[in-house]
Amino acid sequence: MPIGAAAPSGWHPHLWHPTTQVATATPPEQVVRGEGAELITADGRRLIDAIGSWWVTLHGHGEPSIAAAIADQARRLEQVIFADFSHPPAEQLATRLSRLSGLERLFFSDNGSTAVEVALKVAWQWWRNRGSERRQLVAFAGAYHGDTFGAMAVGERSLFSDAFEPLLFEVARVPWPATHWQDERVEEREAEALAVLERLLETPTAAVILEPLVQGASGMRMVRESFLRQVERRVRQAGALLIADEVLTGFGRTGELFACRRAGIQPDLMALSKGLTGGFLPMGVTLAREALFQGFVDPDPTRTLYHGHSFTANPLGCAAALASLDLLEGFPERHRGMEARHRPHLERLAGHPGVRQPRLLGGIAAFDLVVESPGYLNPAGKRLQALVRHEGVFLRPLGQVIYLLPPLCIDDNQLERCYRAIGLALDALGEAP
Repeated sequence: MPIGAAAPSGWHPHLWHPTTQVATATPPEQVVRGEGAELITADGRRLIDAIGSWWVTLHGHGEPSIAAAIADQARRLEQVIFADFSHPPAEQLATRLSRLSGLERLFFSDNGSTAVEVALKVAWQWWRNRGSERRQLVAFAGAYHGDTFGAMAVGERSLFSDAFEPLLFEVARVPWPATHWQDERVEEREAEALAVLERLLETPTAAVILEPLVQGASGMRMVRESFLRQVERRVRQAGALLIADEVLTGFGRTGELFACRRAGIQPDLMALSKGLTGGFLPMGVTLAREALFQGFVDPDPTRTLYHGHSFTANPLGCAAALASLDLLEGFPERHRGMEARHRPHLERLAGHPGVRQPRLLGGIAAFDLVVESPGYLNPAGKRLQALVRHEGVFLRPLGQVIYLLPPLCIDDNQLERCYRAIGLALDALGEAP
């Protein structure tokens, strides 16, 4: 298609879809309703939402208790400027998340990228307010922290950020020793990564940022809990801050409420979004230690954190988040039991000749397709996506990486159908010329 040509037929004339090239992609189906683990299209077809609609739909579509909480809050207060006012839902949510995370202060924003931006700004300005010259930021190879500029800078440089490379600040990087079932070299890779981290931390460092246990967008790349504990120990010894990006991993996705809790680490800052509101409304939060907050309390106006959003602490989002926490705390077996439910299905699938590096953590099951040229643009994942869709299952592979991250409400029959559809698709791919 020539540059500037009209989009092909089938696309809405006024919409611009995210991370989508309309010149080559298939036009999207229209979804008119969601029920539990299923999406219902305009022509009445039902699709199992096996990825929780980009990892946000935590308890299921249309979860009644969250819908009711939003409706009740909407009748009382839908929005108020948070720079000048407070309100009960925000205060209640801050109190609960502080108790659950061990971090005393909460700053509201709008999504995962901005939650990360806030964490980076807090870490950087906190040292500046102290008169420190700590200027290095450390991130991990393969990371994805969002699409705003600061988040892009600490993420892996890739086709997603290439156009903006001249605008991104410098970041030091550590290898990410991703592991999988029957991995015999994981300890060697961990030792190499820790050695790199130790060398980098010899330079005065403001903060180290990581996705605890799972790098999501780069392919559900998982590390061992013991590795993160070793990372935390070295960060503490160097006097740097530790930022945990739990936008994906928060709220039960790894089998515990937070991945940091499962790994046994305590960050100084934590970014949360996605499952925060159960997937009902956009909202992000950044949690911080009290000592960081106190570093901004000063009569000098230049020490203020000048950051804000129009919908900061939106009461409807807070109400949804509180209702979601009620479900997580009231029925912990749902997220704690997901790993055991996945395991027998993934074990059977792991023997397929088209599967390599199977891995599982909490509600996240993943594997790589056997392909010659791995990468986000590898077409094998899209072919499998189309095949499983014919079986009534919606997936969105990451290049050759196939993963399942369904809502917690998915029943055993629906989960079995997901794995059956993947198995049939693998067979079909293996038979293709």
